[in-house]
Amino acid sequence: MAGLLIGVISDTHGVVRKEALEAFKGTDVIFHGGDIGSMEVLQEFEKIAPVVAVRGNCDGDAWSGELPVSRALEIGRRRFLIIHNLKDFEKPPEPLDAVVFGHSHQAKVYVNDRILYVNPGSAGPRRFRLRVTVARIRMDNGQLTPEIIELL
Repeated sequence: MAGLLIGVISDTHGVVRKEALEAFKGTDVIFHGGDIGSMEVLQEFEKIAPVVAVRGNCDGDAWSGELPVSRALEIGRRRFLIIHNLKDFEKPPEPLDAVVFGHSHQAKVYVNDRILYVNPGSAGPRRFRLRVTVARIRMDNGQLTPEIIELL
């Protein structure tokens, strides 16, 4: 699949920043790595693109009960896993191309054992001196190219 753009966000904690909405214009799908904060957050992002979300450790209210703690999906012959806390990650028997996670509020992109790992950081309330960020992953002809976007 050529020209697919994936928005990646995590740790919104009930906040929908207009900068995050702007950064995701033109995306084909949005992955939310948990600690969403409210169903309204997901509904706002759904206005831009379909959202695939997982429950984070702070998503304990009734609205989040239907959300899984992890999700595996295939897009354009690339397999993704979305999980909130990377410490809960157990490599599945089938091959993975990318893991999207959150929890630490620290944006991070790296490759380990041929798997791309993307933590978009936090787009919610500023925590300590950490940057407020989201990420995008561009998929062109199966090639995954991530970028971290600082919002503030």
